[in-house]
Amino acid sequence: MEAYLPALIGGVMIGLAAIGLMLFNGRIAGISGIVGGLFSRQSGEMAWRGAFVAGLLVTGAIMFALDSSDFANTLDRSPMAIVFAGLLVGVGTRLGSGCTSGHGVCGVSRLSPRSIVATGTFMAAGMVIASVVTHGFGGTL
Repeated sequence: MEAYLPALIGGVMIGLAAIGLMLFNGRIAGISGIVGGLFSRQSGEMAWRGAFVAGLLVTGAIMFALDSSDFANTLDRSPMAIVFAGLLVGVGTRLGSGCTSGHGVCGVSRLSPRSIVATGTFMAAGMVIASVVTHGFGGTL
């Protein structure tokens, strides 16, 4: 199989899932918002949100069972750097009112100016932080 095919197929599947959620449920496929909504316990919201998250987890488990090498951690980062990165992503998601799936996939495809700015901002911030951690700290914190 060509090296780019899994990424292409995955991208198409993400796009189709985003279109399906918008078409059939009128919702944006922003994962941070979907997961966050599970904790708000709004009436009528739990079933579709739970099904969406379960679909992500089950699909990941199936893919892991088919080829676990795709999940190998090849990063040379300290546990502290990984924790710090996760915290930065969480803070950025809250500050930007969304994540890469909400802004980057759904918002940019709808030509939302807010999402285009948010996506550019978090891509630039990610590049700067990755460069600082890699070159300034040798990949460890």
